Amino acid sequence: MAKQQDTKKLFENLSGAGKSIGVLTSGGDAQGMNAAVRAVVRMGIYVGAKVYFIHEGYQGMVDGGDNIEEASWESVSSMLQVGGTVIGSARCKEFRSHEGRLKAAHQLILRGITNLCVIGGDGSLTGANLFREEWSGLLEELVQQGLIDEEAAQNNSELHIVGMVGSIDNDFCGTDMTIGTDSALHRIIEVVDAIMTTAQSHQRTFVLEVMGRHCGYLALVSALACGADWVLIPEMPPEDGWEEHMCQKLSENRADKKRLNIIIVAEGAIDCHNKPITTNHIKELVVSCLGFDTRVTILGHVQRGGTPSAFDRILASRMGVEAVLALLEASDSTPACVVSLCGNQAVRLPLMECVQMVSAYVSLIFCRSFENNLNTYKLLSYHKADSELPNSSFKVAVLNVGAPAAGMNAAVRSAVRVGIKEGHKMFAVNDGIEGFYKGQIKEIKWGDVAGWTGQGGSILGTKRTLPAKHLDKIAEQIRIHNINALLVIGGFEAFECLLQLYEARTSHEDFCIPMCVLPATISNNVPGTDLSIGADTSLNAIVETCDRIKQSASGTKRRVFIIETMGGYCGYLASVGGLAAGADTVYIYEEPFGIRDLQSNVEHLTEKMKTGIQRGLVFWTIPPYKTSPVQNENSNENFTTDFIYQLYSEEGKGVFDCRKNVLGHMQQGGAPSPFDRNFGTKIAAKAIQWISRKLKESYKDGKVFANTEDTACLLGMRRRTMAFQPVVQLKDETDFAHRIPKEQWWLKLHPLMKILAKYKTSYDVSDSGQLEPVTRVRPKKAD
Repeated sequence: MAKQQDTKKLFENLSGAGKSIGVLTSGGDAQGMNAAVRAVVRMGIYVGAKVYFIHEGYQGMVDGGDNIEEASWESVSSMLQVGGTVIGSARCKEFRSHEGRLKAAHQLILRGITNLCVIGGDGSLTGANLFREEWSGLLEELVQQGLIDEEAAQNNSELHIVGMVGSIDNDFCGTDMTIGTDSALHRIIEVVDAIMTTAQSHQRTFVLEVMGRHCGYLALVSALACGADWVLIPEMPPEDGWEEHMCQKLSENRADKKRLNIIIVAEGAIDCHNKPITTNHIKELVVSCLGFDTRVTILGHVQRGGTPSAFDRILASRMGVEAVLALLEASDSTPACVVSLCGNQAVRLPLMECVQMVSAYVSLIFCRSFENNLNTYKLLSYHKADSELPNSSFKVAVLNVGAPAAGMNAAVRSAVRVGIKEGHKMFAVNDGIEGFYKGQIKEIKWGDVAGWTGQGGSILGTKRTLPAKHLDKIAEQIRIHNINALLVIGGFEAFECLLQLYEARTSHEDFCIPMCVLPATISNNVPGTDLSIGADTSLNAIVETCDRIKQSASGTKRRVFIIETMGGYCGYLASVGGLAAGADTVYIYEEPFGIRDLQSNVEHLTEKMKTGIQRGLVFWTIPPYKTSPVQNENSNENFTTDFIYQLYSEEGKGVFDCRKNVLGHMQQGGAPSPFDRNFGTKIAAKAIQWISRKLKESYKDGKVFANTEDTACLLGMRRRTMAFQPVVQLKDETDFAHRIPKEQWWLKLHPLMKILAKYKTSYDVSDSGQLEPVTRVRPKKAD
C-alpha cells in the first residue's frame, strides 16, 4: 500500500509547467506515428507543458517559421486512426551539416524548446543524439553571432532527447516491435491471403517481394504467418545449391496434393556470395526446373499504407506517454534514451547503445524477437521423410476447449508439425472434451494441417464441456488410444479442464501424463498469462468497427456512440479496445461505478462538445469529437447498455445525440491477425518441445508416469518471458466466481485512456524511470 502511495505521489509531482516539448517524425513514415504524436501532445499538455509540432521532420526544425506550431488538445483529435504522419516527414541533408544544426538550435531557442521527442528510425535517432551532444557548443556560437543573449543560453542550457522507433522493418535492436511493423504485417498478410485463393484455383506458384533491404523481419514473420513454402532474407544467405533444395521442396509439396506454393523474398535478400536474389530470378528458376505456372507480386509501398493496427495504436500510445515521463524525469546527467517494448513491458534503453548495435551491424538474429521467429520457422518449414524422423513411440493428443478464438488453428498446426518432427504420433480430438469421451480421436498427419494458419475459428471443433463428469470415459479413451500426453488449447474452460484432470490423478492413474494448456480466448481472462491467442484479432475487429462508426458520423456533428464489447467479467477488450479506438469513457467490472460516475462522464462529454467542436472546425474538415464510451457486457448488472444509452441520450439533449452498437460475435470471427498467427505458432511449438522433455523424464519401465505439479502446466507470457506454470499453483491467483485472474496487468493501461481523454486520474509509474542496459541474445547453433 505504501508503495502505491509513493507511486501516485511520484506521478503527481511530475509537473511539466514551464517546459516546452517538441515532437517530430523523421525518415520513412510508419503506421502508428500519429498515435504516438497524439499521446505525446496530450500527455504533455496534461502535465502542464507546452507541446509543439515540428512539421516535416528535421527540415522543419531547420527552417522554423510555421513549421514549428504549438499544439492544442483538439489539434490531435481524429488522428489516432490515420496512417502515415500528419505532421509530415522529410529527409534533411542540411541537418547533417553543422550549419544546419546551428539553424535548428536557433529555431528551438526562439520558442524555448529544450525537450525533443523524435519518432523515426536509427538514422533519425542518431542525428538527435549528435544534436544533443553539440548543444552547448551550438549555444555558444549563437551567442557569439548575436542571435541569442547569454540569458537565453543559460535558460536553455540542457537539451533532453527521447526517441521512439517508427519503422515498418522492425530493424532496431533493443525493442521487440517498432511502431508500424504490425500494421505492415497486416498489409502483407491481407495480400497473401487474397493471393492464396487465386493461386489455389490455378495451381500456381507466387513469388512475393516484401520490404526489408537490410532486415528480413517482415519476410520471415509473414512467411511464418501464412505458412510459406520458402523464405529468403538478408540475415541468412542460403548456401550454394539452395536452388535445387527449394525446387525439391516445392515439388514435394505439390506431390503431397498441395495446389499452390508461396515464396516470400525480402528486397535485400542475397546469396552466400553477396549476389542479390531477385523475384524474377526465382520465377525463372521455378519455371525452368519445375514447369510450374509462376507469378511475381511486389508489394512495395502498400506495406506502409493504410490505417494502423490495434497493436500499433496501443504500442504508440504507451510509448508516447512513456516518452513524456522520460523527458520530465531527465536531468543533465541522463543520456538520451529510446522507449522500447520488451515482452509486454515498456522500457527505456540508452539510445546510442541501441544505435551502435545496428550501425555495427550486429546481426539482428541476436535480437530475441527475430531469433525466436527464425527458430520456429526452421522447425515448421521442412518435412523430412518418415524414415529420417526420430521414432519416440509417444502419442500426443491435441484438443480445443471453450469458445473459438482466431489463431487456434495456427497453434494446432504448429503443435502437430513440431510433434511429428519430434518423432511423436499426433492425434486430433474433435469437439473438445465432449469428443474426447465419445472417442472422436484420430491420428493427424503433416499434410492434414496444411493451410490452417490463416483459418479463423476452430477446425477441430470446440465446446465448453468440462471433464469432471466424464473422467471414467476420458480415462478409457486414453487407454484405448495409448495417449501419452495432452495439449489443450482454449480459454478459461481449458484452464479449468487441465486443473480438473490434474486433480483427478489421485483416482485415475491414466491422467498421470504430461499435460499443457495454451491460453486462447478473445476475453484474455486466463490466469498465468498477460496475453491470449485470439485477443489481438478481436481488438482489431473492435477498432475497425469503431473507425467505421466514427466515419459514418462524419457529416453529423456532436454524436456519442455507446459500444458494447464481449469479455464477460473481464474488461480487457473494452479497456484496451477503448484505448486503441480513442474512447472517452470505459465501463468495466474491475472498476466499480455508480450513477454519479455516469453523470460526471456525461457532464465531461458535454463540456468537451461545447468547446471542442468550435476549435476542431478550425483545424479539421470533420468534427474532432465523435466519442465512444465503451462498456463490456458484465460491467454492472444494473447498468445495461440500454440504460447507459438512455441516460446519455436524455442528459445530452441539446448538446449531442446518441447511438448504440453491440458488437457481438463479430469479435470472435474472421481470419486471425498476424500477431495471433505467430503467437499461436510459437507458443504451440514451445509447448510441444516441453512435452517432449517431460515425456523423456517421466518414461520409466516401459510407460509414462508423470504425477508432479510441474507436469501439468499452463504456458503463458508473463511480462518479458514465456513461462510454464503448474495449473494447481495458479488456483490462488484466480477468481473462479468471475472467471478472471485476481491481478490483471492491463488495468495499469486503464488510466492512460482516461488521461488521453482529459480526465484527471492517478497513473501507476512504478515500472517507469529506470534506464536499462541493452542485452543481446546469443544465437544458438542450428542446422
